[in-house]
Amino acid sequence: MTSQKLNIAIIGAGPSGCTLARILHQANISVVIFEGERDISVRSQGGTLDLHTDTGLSALKDAGLIQEFKKHARYDGEAFVLCDKKLLKYLNMSGSSSETDSNGRPEIDRIQLRRMLIDSLPKDMIRWGCRLRKVDQDRVLYFDHGIEKGFDLIVGADGAWSKIRPLLSPVQPIYSGIGGYMMKIKNVKERYPDLHKLVNGGSLSSHSDCKSMMAQQLGDGGLAVSYWGVRNEDWQQNCGFNVHNLEHVKKQILEEYGGWDERLLKFAQVADEATPSSLFMLPLGHKWKSQPGVTVIGDAAHLATPFAGEGVNIAMQDAQFLSRAIISASKNGRLDDEVEKFEKDMFVRGNRKQEQTKYMMDCMYFTEDAPRSSIHNIIAGALYGKPWIVVELARLVAWIYFFFFLLIKSK
Repeated sequence: MTSQKLNIAIIGAGPSGCTLARILHQANISVVIFEGERDISVRSQGGTLDLHTDTGLSALKDAGLIQEFKKHARYDGEAFVLCDKKLLKYLNMSGSSSETDSNGRPEIDRIQLRRMLIDSLPKDMIRWGCRLRKVDQDRVLYFDHGIEKGFDLIVGADGAWSKIRPLLSPVQPIYSGIGGYMMKIKNVKERYPDLHKLVNGGSLSSHSDCKSMMAQQLGDGGLAVSYWGVRNEDWQQNCGFNVHNLEHVKKQILEEYGGWDERLLKFAQVADEATPSSLFMLPLGHKWKSQPGVTVIGDAAHLATPFAGEGVNIAMQDAQFLSRAIISASKNGRLDDEVEKFEKDMFVRGNRKQEQTKYMMDCMYFTEDAPRSSIHNIIAGALYGKPWIVVELARLVAWIYFFFFLLIKSK
């Protein structure tokens, strides 16, 4: 058995890239992260995330950060309401008061998670402002500032439009059919206590008419709000108004969501900012033939829409499992073999989560009269990957329950 001193390059300082770097650093493996942004505060980091016991939280344990995570975790953020446009509640789950009664999916703001991971790394490990332009077949990295080379492994943790993925696969993301707006409301408890009460410290997800309105409590006291719907891919260019003008966006949402409960529309009316977004995904079953010295993880490998809440969790699990492969290679000298084994496992895990997310998206946005007509399938979809009998029993029980639930509500 031959040990090997490895030199690893990671492209992207997001949760997966930083998780990988943290675990490798603890194993005394040389690693550098190249990040195109100048610092963590350059742009909005998104909303809130729920980390799962067997994926995101497990990765944090390997990274030695679980205790630090608990300082930021919001167990009351596990509260969840699924309703329709009239605010008829199909699911209404309360949050937890502490870790002891948690359901294993505590919330943390994306910015807090990323900052925690970054702060756990040596300050010179992340090279900020290094925008990657391309990488060639000889694994030479071309940045604005010049070239970098000589790495045993380049890991693309650089998201949907990865610059590393073309070395492995010509496949590019495809439009999911869903587009909309991500919004934020600041200091909601003080300014809009009615909306704060409606979200109840957790998440509200309302669906009707092939559209949705979602709101999530943030740790800074604000709300992350989104309005998604079925749209053509060129909707931002051909919608007839300025999608970057907040007042234009608010007016359009109120028109599109006519007939929705006024409380659900108020989230848009009082929003402080809005960003248009179109959701993309990689084809189900995306894989490639393993290539020496390069791989990708997270969205760069298995991009999906956010409707199953698995994106950052599976990405952090990718980082966890890849770190184990690299550490093994540092001891046995078989880096390419270890990475290939990792990739084969990732293809299975990633495809499973892509399928789940696509199924949930279809149930929510591409099923007529959802959630009324698809609530039993949504519940079954949340159990995707469990034994068949468990999933189908849950589907049957949910169908029976909601048949009588809706029958009673209609009277």
